[in-house]
Amino acid sequence: MSKLHASGTGTLTDRYVVEVVRRIPTGQRGDVADELRATIADTIEARGPAAPETVEREVLTEMGDPIRLAARYADRPLALIGPRLYPTYVRLLTVLLSTVLPVVTTTSAVLDVLDGQGVGEVIGGAVGAVFSVGAQMIAWLTVVFALIERSGKRADTVGGAWTPDDLPERRVPKERGTAAYAGVAWHALLIALIVWQHTAQPYQSDAGTRLDVLNPGLWSGWIWPILAGLVSLVTLDAIRAVQVWTRSLAIWSAGAQAAFTLPLAWVLHRQELFNPAFLSDANGGWQTPQFVYTVAVVGVLAVGAGEVVKRFREARD
Repeated sequence: MSKLHASGTGTLTDRYVVEVVRRIPTGQRGDVADELRATIADTIEARGPAAPETVEREVLTEMGDPIRLAARYADRPLALIGPRLYPTYVRLLTVLLSTVLPVVTTTSAVLDVLDGQGVGEVIGGAVGAVFSVGAQMIAWLTVVFALIERSGKRADTVGGAWTPDDLPERRVPKERGTAAYAGVAWHALLIALIVWQHTAQPYQSDAGTRLDVLNPGLWSGWIWPILAGLVSLVTLDAIRAVQVWTRSLAIWSAGAQAAFTLPLAWVLHRQELFNPAFLSDANGGWQTPQFVYTVAVVGVLAVGAGEVVKRFREARD
């Protein structure tokens, strides 16, 4: 390996070579240093013997920044996210900021309202959620793509190679987007109410005992698929509001609707949705007739099936 001058006492060529090779893998440094010195010397010699120091400076200027040259030798990107991955990065970031962020912000605001916070606190919390959650999404997605960039992974293995099928389709009709946002708000409100009635126990019996409205036993079983279905519906409604609805999304929506509707219909059928202590105290001992639960089950199933049919019809439009 050629001896390199790390101080400013060497020639411009020596200092330039040091700046290049110290940024590349150790095993390549000797060969690259020899190659650079030979290239610089040959170029200077080809330009004639007059004012060699001036010619040397001109040659090094033309070769450019040693950091950029070292990146070419090491096949290492200079950009945090290079042009190979940038389109995929932007598309994914757009989806996250336009779907997940509004859902998180809305849920946070609804929970603040149910906790009895004032208008200013609710607005402040929502704004804080937008900035904090949005910043986290941008930061972590950027870190992931920067690591992928430096791993040498091919761009077409991250999100798939671009094809004309990726071109954006027609815009979502305004009325459909409005209905989708209403769906986001409704399902997010249901989630908040289910959690709130369990944590706050808003009903107080005549004896002064605070009670859940829904059956506390559900938290050991059926409430979880119901909540999972609602969260999925919130996410899919948010997607429906900002992009064209496809058949594959309609299939996912049908699965989410089933996860929410079927467990709900089952616990209604078994008359296990409401807290027995709440019903006893609120009804004064009056028993709810069986046909009321039967009608409720049929209604829940009918509404769920109707929503699935509408989602598939939208996919065909």
